[in-house]
Amino acid sequence: MSKDLIAKTFDDMKFVEGVFNKLLKILPSFNITDEKVLPYGLKAHTRSVSWLVEQVITQQAKFHAKELGLKDVNFEWPDTCLHDCELVTAKKSYFVNVKIHNMAGKHNKNDIAAVEKLHMQYMSNPEYDLIYACFGVHFKNIHISFEPEYLKLFSPQFLPIYVNPRNDKIQAFYDHEPVHRTREEFLVLLRSNSKSIVLKSKG
Repeated sequence: MSKDLIAKTFDDMKFVEGVFNKLLKILPSFNITDEKVLPYGLKAHTRSVSWLVEQVITQQAKFHAKELGLKDVNFEWPDTCLHDCELVTAKKSYFVNVKIHNMAGKHNKNDIAAVEKLHMQYMSNPEYDLIYACFGVHFKNIHISFEPEYLKLFSPQFLPIYVNPRNDKIQAFYDHEPVHRTREEFLVLLRSNSKSIVLKSKG
């Protein structure tokens, strides 16, 4: 049964990857603003534009839902939500967190998610599976374009577990080898590596 559930998660990731590969062929390049507002261009940090770029991705996915083989895409979620959008088909929903990688940046570990928040969501809803989708972007002054050959899909359940002790967040490379583990094994690892969960359970 555990093997079947692991295979199901990988099947879900494969489906979402197919949807976003189609979307990459549609996504437009765009200017953040005009040169009068930013005469010296935009500093090439993903945090400068990540929310806006994520909105472009999710809203374009909704606008082109039928072309992507989807019934709908919902993106009106609270900021506290783990997922940025819900891809809806006739049979099921896929919950996706969109991330951005600056193609000119270094290959570093990134904060993926707060451990306590991830643990709470997975514990409270046994049917909930989160999929991360990372898109590559190019910055040129005020212009943003998408890298058509860069798309990384991963599940938090299969992440190499390293928790940043400073902020209690899972850190990982966007491009990593998945570790095949069950949902139960994943939750145990989260609990054993998180200071905040341990402190709450003792309290």
